[in-house]
Amino acid sequence: MNRRRCATAAITLVCALTVLASPGLAYAAPEPRPTASTSEAPKKSLEQVRQEIDTLYRQAASATDSYNLAEEQAARQSAEIVKLSMEIIKGQQRIDALKDRAGAAARAQYRGGGLPPEARLVLTDDPQLFLDGAGRIKQGHKATKDLLGELTRTQTDLTAYTKDASVQWQRLEAHRVKQAKATKEINGKIAAARKIEDTLEKAELKRLLELEKEVQYTSQTAWLSSGALTEINRSASAQGRKAVQFATAQIGKPYVWGAEGPDSYDCSGLTSQAWLAGGKGIPRTSQEQWRLLPRVAIKDMRPGDLIVYYADASHIGMYIGDGSIVHAPRPNRNVTITGAGSMEILGVVRPDK
Repeated sequence: MNRRRCATAAITLVCALTVLASPGLAYAAPEPRPTASTSEAPKKSLEQVRQEIDTLYRQAASATDSYNLAEEQAARQSAEIVKLSMEIIKGQQRIDALKDRAGAAARAQYRGGGLPPEARLVLTDDPQLFLDGAGRIKQGHKATKDLLGELTRTQTDLTAYTKDASVQWQRLEAHRVKQAKATKEINGKIAAARKIEDTLEKAELKRLLELEKEVQYTSQTAWLSSGALTEINRSASAQGRKAVQFATAQIGKPYVWGAEGPDSYDCSGLTSQAWLAGGKGIPRTSQEQWRLLPRVAIKDMRPGDLIVYYADASHIGMYIGDGSIVHAPRPNRNVTITGAGSMEILGVVRPDK
């Protein structure tokens, strides 16, 4: 009986193992539930998109200033190299002329029999000729000394010019490297901003422009309400009026980074050319305009003054009175008028102070 029970249990166990091992019967593991990390990221709001685009264009503007400064310095270095090259040529010509004079003196001595003037003087019996000869020998010694001194100075100058030219060339190459780096960064930032804009529908682009204007209006209203500007219609100087007239005449022309007119401008290209038209040359870049031009308080602003924006001085516009500026905003925008307080003000400079 016990043996039969054991046999029955064994048969049951074998059948169960056979069923479980059968290839026709498989049991799949349950599907994993989607986690938060694999779910689709939420779509950005238009305001977030606006801020992202604005940041990219501001970074491009900062790189544009670096490009403009490198370009200005490269032009200055090129001019200095040309100047030094002319000095080197003149110095070499001067050395050649001095050597010719020294050679002529040597040939004259050879024609005199090869004797130095002092020896010929000793051999003369004429007292007057002796006195005249002594005077000429003294003059000749002085002339020779002067000739050798001038030759030495010219050679020293030539060496210095050559060394200077080498240094200027190295600086020129360094500025060209900076230009290339800035160009790559500018194009990258602008391309990234445009890529975002290209993903937007026509209605979204329109709304994006409206948001931009709303932010500017809010900032301008808050700035005017703060009392920062006590007098909005001060009189411009004669040069300031000419600068304003030039700048406002450019309204509608496109922003192009690195441009100084006459068909397009970047922000500092517009202000520098406007003040040049007003009869005053100023630095090319917004950062140099901020660094080098005399500063005035915001409350004392008058038309023609330049308002510098953002902590890195990467943007600049010209105050035209009535709380407004004319400026070249950014790529995909034209020279226009907007509120002076529509952006973060760093300070104000006055070219003709």
